[in-house]
This record gives sequence, structure tokens and C-alpha cells, in this order.
Amino acid sequence: MLNENVVNLLKNSMWDLATCANGQPNVVPVAFKDVTPEGKLLVGDVFLDTTLKNLQANGGRIAISVYDPKSLEGYQLKGTAEHLTGGPVVDNFKKIVETVFKGTATAKGALVITLDKVIVTTPGGENKKKL
Repeated sequence: MLNENVVNLLKNSMWDLATCANGQPNVVPVAFKDVTPEGKLLVGDVFLDTTLKNLQANGGRIAISVYDPKSLEGYQLKGTAEHLTGGPVVDNFKKIVETVFKGTATAKGALVITLDKVIVTTPGGENKKKL
């Protein structure tokens, strides 16, 4: 599902996370993120309060948009998120966030996202193609 182009863009670009609950959409940019070798997406929970409430209300459903503003290559990824509050993934994000914010903020947890769809958003003939 995640080919080399998608993984490279995910590793090198910002992501926008979108959730919805009770008819109220929410979207947030995230910088503390990673992709596992198994194709799961990881997001450090620093300021995800509304996102977490929406995930709890909607069964964990989430969408991610990632794109390169210069080339316009982009993808929409859809799946289900699980929120972790401990373990090695959370510990890793805590170290990273505390270093970046010089101790003034920390990761409270992490999202582990299991994907079920990847859709091309790049303009052109492949647009809307499911990978």
C-alpha cells in the first residue's frame, strides 16, 4: 500500500491530520511523526486534544494529507488510529519533543495509525487513484 514515493513524502513533509465527530471537522498539522517498516504511521501527541476526542467519538477513524508544495505530489491516507500513553514509541516521541521544545513541552502519548486506503492527490492522470 505504501510505495517508496509515499514513504519518502511521509518522512520528509508535514502531515495534516483530519478527524470528525458530531458533524464538526478538525484538522491539525503534525511535525512529530514517523512511518514504521510495517507501514503504520506514528504521530506524537503533543497538542492533539480535539483530535483525541474526535477519535474516541468516531471509532478511531482518521485521514492524513501529505504533499510536496513544489512538485504538488500528494496523497490522502485513511485508516484507524489507536492512542498509546506508554511504551517505546511514546518514550521516543517524549525525547524528541522535549529536545525540540527545550523541556517546555512533552509528548503525552502517540497515535499508531493502521491504514486501509492510500489515494493519489497529485494533479494529473493518476489523481484519485487508489494505491
